[in-house]
Amino acid sequence: SAGLTEEQKEFQKVALDFASKEMAPHMAEWDEKEIFPVETMRKAAQLGFGGIYVKPDVGGSGLSRLDTSIIFEALSTGCTSTTAYMSIHNMCVWMIDTFGNEEQRRRFCPSLCSMEKFASYCLTEPAGSGSDAASLLTSAQRKGDTYVLNGSKAFISGGGDTDVYVVMCRTGGPGPKGISCLVLEKGTPGLSFGKKEKKVGWNSQPTRAVIFEDCVVPVGNRLGAEGQGFNIAMKGLNGGRINIASCSLGAAHASVLLAQEHLTVRKQFGEPLANNQYLQFRLAEMATRLVAARLMVRNAARALQEGRDDAAVLCSMAKLFATDECFAICNQALQMHGGYGYLKDYAVQQFVRDIRVHQILEGTNEVMRMIVARNLLQG
Repeated sequence: SAGLTEEQKEFQKVALDFASKEMAPHMAEWDEKEIFPVETMRKAAQLGFGGIYVKPDVGGSGLSRLDTSIIFEALSTGCTSTTAYMSIHNMCVWMIDTFGNEEQRRRFCPSLCSMEKFASYCLTEPAGSGSDAASLLTSAQRKGDTYVLNGSKAFISGGGDTDVYVVMCRTGGPGPKGISCLVLEKGTPGLSFGKKEKKVGWNSQPTRAVIFEDCVVPVGNRLGAEGQGFNIAMKGLNGGRINIASCSLGAAHASVLLAQEHLTVRKQFGEPLANNQYLQFRLAEMATRLVAARLMVRNAARALQEGRDDAAVLCSMAKLFATDECFAICNQALQMHGGYGYLKDYAVQQFVRDIRVHQILEGTNEVMRMIVARNLLQG
Protein backbone atom coordinates (compact mmCIF):
# COMPACT_ATOMS: atom_id res chain seq x y z
CA SER A 1 0.00 0.00 0.00
CA ALA A 2 3.04 2.28 -0.20
CA GLY A 3 2.26 5.57 -1.96
CA LEU A 4 -1.51 5.07 -1.85
CA THR A 5 -4.00 7.62 -0.55
CA GLU A 6 -6.06 6.84 2.54
CA GLU A 7 -9.07 6.26 0.31
CA GLN A 8 -7.12 3.80 -1.87
CA LYS A 9 -5.89 1.96 1.22
CA GLU A 10 -9.53 1.61 2.25
CA PHE A 11 -10.50 0.17 -1.16
CA GLN A 12 -7.58 -2.22 -0.83
CA LYS A 13 -8.60 -3.33 2.67
CA VAL A 14 -12.22 -3.94 1.64
CA ALA A 15 -11.08 -6.01 -1.38
CA LEU A 16 -8.51 -7.98 0.65
CA ASP A 17 -11.10 -8.76 3.34
CA PHE A 18 -13.56 -9.91 0.69
CA ALA A 19 -10.87 -12.05 -0.97
CA SER A 20 -9.87 -13.74 2.30
CA LYS A 21 -13.40 -14.37 3.58
CA GLU A 22 -15.53 -14.91 0.47
CA MET A 23 -13.09 -16.21 -2.17
CA ALA A 24 -10.00 -17.94 -0.75
CA PRO A 25 -11.95 -20.57 1.27
CA HIS A 26 -13.73 -21.69 -1.94
CA MET A 27 -10.95 -21.23 -4.49
CA ALA A 28 -9.95 -24.91 -4.65
CA GLU A 29 -13.56 -26.14 -4.86
CA TRP A 30 -14.42 -23.68 -7.65
CA ASP A 31 -11.37 -24.92 -9.53
CA GLU A 32 -11.97 -28.64 -8.99
CA LYS A 33 -15.73 -28.59 -9.68
CA GLU A 34 -15.52 -25.84 -12.34
CA ILE A 35 -18.05 -23.66 -10.52
CA PHE A 36 -18.85 -20.20 -11.89
CA PRO A 37 -19.39 -18.41 -8.54
CA VAL A 38 -22.22 -16.11 -9.56
CA GLU A 39 -23.50 -15.33 -6.07
CA THR A 40 -20.04 -14.50 -4.75
CA MET A 41 -19.48 -12.10 -7.64
CA ARG A 42 -22.83 -10.46 -6.94
CA LYS A 43 -21.69 -9.92 -3.36
CA ALA A 44 -18.56 -8.28 -4.78
CA ALA A 45 -20.79 -6.08 -6.95
CA GLN A 46 -22.56 -4.87 -3.80
CA LEU A 47 -19.18 -3.43 -2.79
CA GLY A 48 -18.97 -1.60 -6.13
CA PHE A 49 -16.75 -4.11 -7.94
CA GLY A 50 -19.11 -4.83 -10.86
CA GLY A 51 -18.45 -1.53 -12.65
CA ILE A 52 -15.40 -0.13 -10.93
CA TYR A 53 -14.44 2.45 -13.56
CA VAL A 54 -17.94 3.00 -14.92
CA LYS A 55 -19.72 6.33 -14.32
CA PRO A 56 -21.93 6.50 -11.22
CA ASP A 57 -25.09 7.68 -13.07
CA VAL A 58 -25.57 4.14 -14.46
CA GLY A 59 -24.55 2.27 -11.30
CA GLY A 60 -20.76 2.32 -11.59
CA SER A 61 -18.26 3.26 -8.90
CA GLY A 62 -16.55 5.98 -10.96
CA LEU A 63 -13.09 5.06 -9.70
CA SER A 64 -9.74 5.60 -11.43
CA ARG A 65 -7.65 3.04 -13.32
CA LEU A 66 -5.19 3.00 -10.41
CA ASP A 67 -8.01 2.34 -7.93
CA THR A 68 -9.15 -0.48 -10.22
CA SER A 69 -5.67 -2.02 -10.35
CA ILE A 70 -5.42 -1.95 -6.56
CA ILE A 71 -8.82 -3.65 -6.20
CA PHE A 72 -8.14 -6.40 -8.77
CA GLU A 73 -4.73 -7.15 -7.24
CA ALA A 74 -6.33 -7.52 -3.82
CA LEU A 75 -9.24 -9.68 -5.03
CA SER A 76 -6.86 -11.91 -6.98
CA THR A 77 -5.17 -13.02 -3.75
CA GLY A 78 -8.43 -14.85 -3.00
CA CYS A 79 -9.10 -16.38 -6.42
CA THR A 80 -7.21 -15.28 -9.51
CA SER A 81 -9.49 -17.05 -11.98
CA THR A 82 -12.68 -15.45 -10.67
CA THR A 83 -11.07 -12.01 -10.42
CA ALA A 84 -9.77 -12.29 -13.98
CA TYR A 85 -13.32 -12.92 -15.22
CA MET A 86 -14.53 -9.92 -13.19
CA SER A 87 -11.87 -7.81 -14.89
CA ILE A 88 -13.19 -8.83 -18.33
CA HIS A 89 -16.76 -8.09 -17.22
CA ASN A 90 -15.67 -4.64 -16.02
CA MET A 91 -13.97 -3.98 -19.37
CA CYS A 92 -17.18 -4.81 -21.24
CA VAL A 93 -19.32 -2.54 -19.05
CA TRP A 94 -16.77 0.27 -19.49
CA MET A 95 -17.00 -0.12 -23.28
CA ILE A 96 -20.78 0.28 -23.20
CA ASP A 97 -20.53 3.18 -20.74
CA THR A 98 -17.85 4.96 -22.77
CA PHE A 99 -18.90 4.34 -26.37
CA GLY A 100 -22.62 3.73 -25.99
CA ASN A 101 -25.29 6.41 -26.32
CA GLU A 102 -27.50 7.38 -23.37
CA GLU A 103 -30.17 4.83 -24.21
CA GLN A 104 -27.61 2.02 -24.44
CA ARG A 105 -25.86 3.06 -21.23
CA ARG A 106 -29.11 3.08 -19.28
CA ARG A 107 -30.36 -0.13 -20.85
CA PHE A 108 -27.27 -2.26 -20.24
CA CYS A 109 -25.02 -0.77 -17.54
CA PRO A 110 -27.13 -0.85 -14.33
CA SER A 111 -27.82 -4.61 -14.45
CA LEU A 112 -24.17 -5.28 -15.40
CA CYS A 113 -22.77 -3.08 -12.62
CA SER A 114 -24.91 -4.97 -10.08
CA MET A 115 -23.87 -8.24 -11.73
CA GLU A 116 -27.50 -9.19 -12.02
CA LYS A 117 -26.28 -9.83 -15.55
CA PHE A 118 -22.79 -10.79 -16.73
CA ALA A 119 -20.86 -9.79 -19.85
CA SER A 120 -18.39 -11.44 -22.24
CA TYR A 121 -15.91 -9.89 -24.67
CA CYS A 122 -15.89 -11.44 -28.15
CA LEU A 123 -12.84 -10.62 -30.30
CA THR A 124 -10.71 -13.75 -30.91
CA GLU A 125 -11.77 -16.14 -33.68
CA PRO A 126 -10.94 -19.82 -34.28
CA ALA A 127 -9.68 -19.48 -37.86
CA GLY A 128 -6.84 -17.00 -37.54
CA SER A 129 -7.87 -13.83 -35.76
CA GLY A 130 -6.31 -13.65 -32.31
CA SER A 131 -3.16 -11.62 -32.05
CA ASP A 132 -4.00 -10.35 -35.54
CA ALA A 133 -7.31 -8.84 -34.43
CA ALA A 134 -7.76 -6.71 -37.56
CA SER A 135 -8.18 -9.85 -39.70
CA LEU A 136 -11.40 -11.00 -38.02
CA LEU A 137 -14.02 -12.53 -40.32
CA THR A 138 -17.27 -12.53 -38.33
CA SER A 139 -19.57 -10.46 -40.54
CA ALA A 140 -22.54 -8.21 -39.86
CA GLN A 141 -24.52 -7.26 -42.97
CA ARG A 142 -26.79 -4.26 -42.67
CA LYS A 143 -30.43 -4.89 -43.63
CA GLY A 144 -32.59 -1.87 -42.91
CA ASP A 145 -32.49 -1.14 -39.20
CA THR A 146 -30.83 -4.46 -38.34
CA TYR A 147 -27.57 -6.34 -38.86
CA VAL A 148 -27.42 -10.04 -39.75
CA LEU A 149 -24.47 -11.52 -37.90
CA ASN A 150 -22.59 -14.66 -39.01
CA GLY A 151 -19.34 -16.21 -37.76
CA SER A 152 -17.84 -17.47 -34.55
CA LYS A 153 -15.58 -16.44 -31.69
CA ALA A 154 -13.19 -18.66 -29.72
CA PHE A 155 -11.92 -18.77 -26.11
CA ILE A 156 -14.73 -16.55 -24.80
CA SER A 157 -14.64 -16.20 -21.01
CA GLY A 158 -18.10 -16.73 -19.57
CA GLY A 159 -19.40 -17.87 -22.96
CA GLY A 160 -22.76 -19.60 -22.61
CA ASP A 161 -23.24 -18.59 -18.97
CA THR A 162 -23.24 -14.83 -19.47
CA ASP A 163 -26.03 -12.54 -20.61
CA VAL A 164 -24.43 -9.81 -22.74
CA TYR A 165 -21.87 -10.25 -25.54
CA VAL A 166 -19.76 -7.34 -26.78
CA VAL A 167 -18.88 -8.53 -30.30
CA MET A 168 -16.32 -7.18 -32.77
CA CYS A 169 -17.50 -7.89 -36.32
CA ARG A 170 -16.90 -6.82 -39.89
CA THR A 171 -19.43 -4.37 -41.33
CA GLY A 172 -17.10 -2.98 -44.03
CA GLY A 173 -14.03 -3.87 -46.06
CA PRO A 174 -10.84 -5.64 -44.91
CA GLY A 175 -8.59 -4.26 -42.21
CA PRO A 176 -9.30 -2.39 -38.97
CA LYS A 177 -11.52 0.30 -40.52
CA GLY A 178 -14.13 -2.27 -41.54
CA ILE A 179 -14.79 -3.43 -37.96
CA SER A 180 -17.77 -2.39 -35.82
CA CYS A 181 -18.93 -3.30 -32.30
CA LEU A 182 -22.33 -4.84 -31.57
CA VAL A 183 -23.92 -5.78 -28.24
CA LEU A 184 -25.89 -9.05 -28.29
CA GLU A 185 -28.11 -10.43 -25.58
CA LYS A 186 -28.40 -14.09 -24.68
CA GLY A 187 -31.47 -15.60 -26.22
CA THR A 188 -31.00 -13.86 -29.57
CA PRO A 189 -32.14 -16.36 -32.26
CA GLY A 190 -29.12 -17.86 -34.01
CA LEU A 191 -26.78 -17.32 -31.03
CA SER A 192 -25.31 -20.61 -29.78
CA PHE A 193 -22.26 -21.92 -27.96
CA GLY A 194 -19.63 -24.61 -28.35
CA LYS A 195 -18.66 -27.19 -25.75
CA LYS A 196 -17.22 -26.05 -22.46
CA GLU A 197 -13.44 -26.11 -22.84
CA LYS A 198 -11.26 -28.16 -20.46
CA LYS A 199 -8.49 -25.85 -19.32
CA VAL A 200 -5.26 -26.01 -17.31
CA GLY A 201 -6.46 -23.16 -15.09
CA TRP A 202 -9.13 -20.46 -15.00
CA ASN A 203 -11.61 -23.20 -14.12
CA SER A 204 -13.97 -21.01 -12.09
CA GLN A 205 -15.05 -19.34 -15.33
CA PRO A 206 -16.48 -21.27 -18.30
CA THR A 207 -14.85 -20.86 -21.71
CA ARG A 208 -16.73 -21.65 -24.91
CA ALA A 209 -16.90 -20.75 -28.57
CA VAL A 210 -19.67 -18.28 -29.36
CA ILE A 211 -21.43 -18.96 -32.67
CA PHE A 212 -23.59 -16.59 -34.75
CA GLU A 213 -25.89 -18.03 -37.40
CA ASP A 214 -28.05 -15.35 -39.04
CA CYS A 215 -28.38 -13.49 -35.74
CA VAL A 216 -30.56 -10.42 -36.26
CA VAL A 217 -29.24 -7.54 -34.17
CA PRO A 218 -30.86 -4.07 -34.06
CA VAL A 219 -28.71 -1.21 -35.35
CA GLY A 220 -29.53 0.36 -31.99
CA ASN A 221 -27.20 -2.23 -30.41
CA ARG A 222 -24.13 -0.89 -32.22
CA LEU A 223 -21.63 0.92 -30.01
CA GLY A 224 -20.29 4.05 -31.69
CA ALA A 225 -20.21 4.53 -35.45
CA GLU A 226 -19.68 1.89 -38.13
CA GLY A 227 -15.96 1.26 -38.49
CA GLN A 228 -15.16 2.35 -34.93
CA GLY A 229 -15.06 -1.19 -33.54
CA PHE A 230 -11.32 -1.77 -33.81
CA ASN A 231 -10.63 1.48 -31.99
CA ILE A 232 -13.09 0.49 -29.25
CA ALA A 233 -11.46 -2.95 -28.97
CA MET A 234 -7.95 -1.55 -28.65
CA LYS A 235 -8.94 1.09 -26.10
CA GLY A 236 -10.68 -1.59 -24.09
CA LEU A 237 -7.61 -3.82 -24.24
CA ASN A 238 -5.31 -1.10 -22.89
CA GLY A 239 -7.33 -1.20 -19.69
CA GLY A 240 -7.72 -4.97 -19.94
CA ARG A 241 -3.94 -5.34 -19.98
CA ILE A 242 -3.63 -3.34 -16.77
CA ASN A 243 -6.43 -5.38 -15.21
CA ILE A 244 -4.95 -8.77 -16.06
CA ALA A 245 -1.48 -7.63 -14.97
CA SER A 246 -3.06 -6.60 -11.66
CA CYS A 247 -4.57 -10.08 -11.28
CA SER A 248 -1.06 -11.48 -11.80
CA LEU A 249 0.25 -9.22 -9.04
CA GLY A 250 -2.32 -10.60 -6.62
CA ALA A 251 -1.42 -14.20 -7.43
CA ALA A 252 2.28 -13.45 -6.99
CA HIS A 253 1.68 -11.61 -3.73
CA ALA A 254 -0.28 -14.56 -2.34
CA SER A 255 2.40 -16.99 -3.54
CA VAL A 256 5.20 -15.04 -1.84
CA LEU A 257 3.26 -15.24 1.44
CA LEU A 258 2.68 -18.98 0.97
CA ALA A 259 6.39 -19.53 0.29
CA GLN A 260 7.34 -17.42 3.30
CA GLU A 261 5.09 -19.52 5.52
CA HIS A 262 6.33 -22.83 4.10
CA LEU A 263 10.00 -21.90 4.56
CA THR A 264 9.29 -21.09 8.18
CA VAL A 265 7.45 -24.31 9.11
CA ARG A 266 9.17 -26.92 6.88
CA LYS A 267 12.37 -28.47 8.23
CA GLN A 268 15.14 -30.19 6.30
CA PHE A 269 18.51 -31.36 7.64
CA GLY A 270 17.40 -30.49 11.17
CA GLU A 271 16.49 -26.84 10.69
CA PRO A 272 13.81 -24.70 9.02
CA LEU A 273 14.18 -24.07 5.30
CA ALA A 274 14.10 -20.37 6.21
CA ASN A 275 17.66 -20.74 7.53
CA ASN A 276 18.93 -21.72 4.09
CA GLN A 277 20.65 -18.67 2.59
CA TYR A 278 19.98 -19.74 -0.99
CA LEU A 279 16.23 -19.84 -0.29
CA GLN A 280 16.44 -16.54 1.59
CA PHE A 281 17.99 -14.94 -1.48
CA ARG A 282 15.37 -16.42 -3.81
CA LEU A 283 12.57 -15.14 -1.57
CA ALA A 284 14.18 -11.70 -1.56
CA GLU A 285 14.37 -11.76 -5.37
CA MET A 286 10.70 -12.77 -5.61
CA ALA A 287 9.60 -9.90 -3.38
CA THR A 288 11.80 -7.43 -5.28
CA ARG A 289 10.44 -8.50 -8.66
CA LEU A 290 6.88 -8.29 -7.33
CA VAL A 291 7.38 -4.70 -6.14
CA ALA A 292 9.02 -3.75 -9.46
CA ALA A 293 6.09 -5.23 -11.41
CA ARG A 294 3.57 -3.49 -9.16
CA LEU A 295 5.24 -0.12 -9.74
CA MET A 296 5.15 -0.64 -13.53
CA VAL A 297 1.47 -1.56 -13.48
CA ARG A 298 0.49 1.38 -11.31
CA ASN A 299 2.54 3.77 -13.45
CA ALA A 300 0.74 2.53 -16.57
CA ALA A 301 -2.63 2.81 -14.81
CA ARG A 302 -1.94 6.47 -14.02
CA ALA A 303 -0.88 7.14 -17.62
CA LEU A 304 -4.09 5.56 -18.93
CA GLN A 305 -6.22 7.54 -16.48
CA GLU A 306 -4.53 10.78 -17.53
CA GLY A 307 -4.93 10.00 -21.24
CA ARG A 308 -1.21 10.37 -21.90
CA ASP A 309 0.23 9.73 -25.36
CA ASP A 310 2.50 6.99 -24.00
CA ALA A 311 -0.33 5.18 -22.18
CA ALA A 312 -0.76 2.36 -24.73
CA VAL A 313 2.93 1.45 -24.80
CA LEU A 314 3.21 1.69 -21.00
CA CYS A 315 0.19 -0.65 -20.68
CA SER A 316 1.91 -3.10 -23.04
CA MET A 317 5.19 -2.88 -21.10
CA ALA A 318 3.40 -3.39 -17.78
CA LYS A 319 1.38 -6.35 -19.08
CA LEU A 320 4.51 -7.97 -20.55
CA PHE A 321 6.69 -7.44 -17.50
CA ALA A 322 4.13 -8.16 -14.78
CA THR A 323 2.66 -11.33 -16.27
CA ASP A 324 6.10 -12.80 -17.05
CA GLU A 325 7.59 -11.88 -13.68
CA CYS A 326 4.56 -12.89 -11.63
CA PHE A 327 4.36 -16.30 -13.30
CA ALA A 328 8.06 -16.81 -12.49
CA ILE A 329 7.40 -15.77 -8.87
CA CYS A 330 4.49 -18.22 -8.49
CA ASN A 331 6.50 -20.97 -10.14
CA GLN A 332 9.44 -20.35 -7.80
CA ALA A 333 7.06 -20.42 -4.82
CA LEU A 334 5.85 -23.83 -6.00
CA GLN A 335 9.46 -25.01 -6.27
CA MET A 336 10.11 -23.88 -2.69
CA HIS A 337 7.24 -26.09 -1.55
CA GLY A 338 9.01 -29.13 -3.01
CA GLY A 339 6.70 -32.09 -3.61
CA TYR A 340 3.95 -30.43 -1.60
CA GLY A 341 3.74 -27.67 -4.17
CA TYR A 342 2.58 -30.19 -6.75
CA LEU A 343 -0.35 -31.34 -4.63
CA LYS A 344 -3.76 -29.78 -5.14
CA ASP A 345 -4.12 -29.53 -1.36
CA TYR A 346 -1.70 -26.59 -1.58
CA ALA A 347 -2.94 -23.34 -3.11
CA VAL A 348 0.35 -22.40 -4.75
CA GLN A 349 -0.15 -24.82 -7.67
CA GLN A 350 -3.51 -23.21 -8.48
CA PHE A 351 -1.96 -19.76 -8.64
CA VAL A 352 0.63 -21.15 -11.08
CA ARG A 353 -2.09 -22.72 -13.27
CA ASP A 354 -4.38 -19.73 -13.13
CA ILE A 355 -1.86 -17.06 -14.14
CA ARG A 356 -0.06 -18.97 -16.87
CA VAL A 357 -2.68 -17.87 -19.39
CA HIS A 358 -2.13 -14.19 -18.51
CA GLN A 359 0.97 -14.30 -20.72
CA ILE A 360 -1.30 -15.23 -23.65
CA LEU A 361 -4.57 -13.32 -23.37
CA GLU A 362 -5.34 -9.59 -23.75
CA GLY A 363 -2.64 -9.67 -26.44
CA THR A 364 0.14 -12.25 -26.18
CA ASN A 365 3.40 -11.13 -24.63
CA GLU A 366 5.01 -11.54 -28.04
CA VAL A 367 2.56 -8.92 -29.36
CA MET A 368 3.38 -6.71 -26.37
CA ARG A 369 7.02 -6.83 -27.47
CA MET A 370 5.98 -5.87 -31.02
CA ILE A 371 4.01 -2.87 -29.74
CA VAL A 372 6.91 -1.65 -27.59
CA ALA A 373 9.48 -2.19 -30.35
CA ARG A 374 7.33 -0.42 -32.94
CA ASN A 375 6.92 2.54 -30.60
CA LEU A 376 10.68 2.77 -30.04
CA LEU A 377 11.64 2.43 -33.69
CA GLN A 378 9.06 4.90 -34.96
CA GLY A 379 10.45 7.50 -32.56
